[in-house]
Amino acid sequence: MATIQFKQGCKYSMLVPTSMGLRVTPPNGQPIHCSDNLTLYATSAETNVASVSSYLGLPVKVLTAFVQDSPFASFIKANLRSRGMDIEAVEVPQGGPWGYRHQINVADCGYGSRGPRVWNDRAGEVGRTLDVKDFDLDRIFGEEGVQLVHLSGLIAALSPQTSKFCLEIARAAKKYGTRISFDLNYRASFWIGREQELHDAFCEISSIADILIGNEEDFQLCLGIKGPDAGGKDIAAKIEGFKEMIKRVKTQYSNATVFATTLRQVNHTNSHNWGAIMLEGENWHVVEPREIHVLDRIGGGDAFVGGMLYAMLRGWESEKWVQFGWATGALVTTLLTDYAIPADEEQIWSIWKGNARVKR
Repeated sequence: MATIQFKQGCKYSMLVPTSMGLRVTPPNGQPIHCSDNLTLYATSAETNVASVSSYLGLPVKVLTAFVQDSPFASFIKANLRSRGMDIEAVEVPQGGPWGYRHQINVADCGYGSRGPRVWNDRAGEVGRTLDVKDFDLDRIFGEEGVQLVHLSGLIAALSPQTSKFCLEIARAAKKYGTRISFDLNYRASFWIGREQELHDAFCEISSIADILIGNEEDFQLCLGIKGPDAGGKDIAAKIEGFKEMIKRVKTQYSNATVFATTLRQVNHTNSHNWGAIMLEGENWHVVEPREIHVLDRIGGGDAFVGGMLYAMLRGWESEKWVQFGWATGALVTTLLTDYAIPADEEQIWSIWKGNARVKR
């Protein structure tokens, strides 16, 4: 039986606070330095998560900030609306050519023996200005109603202002009975000089979260939890090591009832062994890694989270949460976008079953 019960009568199934950016990728798996033709996408880890739900028909709301009158802001807004998402945003004046802008993510997907490379340019990022005073949280959570808010450590660590923003959103969600999902998403460069401040903020959010997601680095460096013991190449030993780590997380953060992490072994750029572990209540659900073929790996982890949360919101039995998440993660690695665009639930379940036969 599912252990997550969601508030009823809500306008939105999911809410994601985010900082939207631009993703630039060369075609055909080519490196950036060899390319004179680039494709532009709208991106953020948090909307990557929410896309599974929005494309499959659940109402999603995005809280963000845009650069006022920017053509890139218009491009991002159109993209989010095409995904079926409602947007509530602050418009921030650019402040001249050295002012605010949307962050840029430059991605070389890699190919074969050449691994992917990602270069982030976040100077002047408008999302760092996100401020709780610009959003009426009592209206959003109390009047409109939200079943689940998904928070990311990427946003919580962008600036002292966004740390407070995420904390206040978590507190408001708790006050109004909205479930909280928190993906720790540790980034070392964000934490420089702010280690104690961010540790305290992440610990508070984790203490009231219902769902905690992270890999071994996330739990160790954000929360100070001892990581898994090395398991070498023995997958059974690795899985047991991750289970022991998750048990330690659960002991310290007992409000949460669901804990999850993905497992990935890279054979080469276009072949990964992909798996997942989820603890729901006292029940372990493990997908042992199996091979998936990869066009572009970026976004697979976010899609796993998005599929898992969608399955929870649909009220399915818990063993299907990790299965659907695994399959949505596998789907994204076949797409040029870093977010899932599922045609329907059947497509996802066919991936889970390993059925790639033509559907006519």
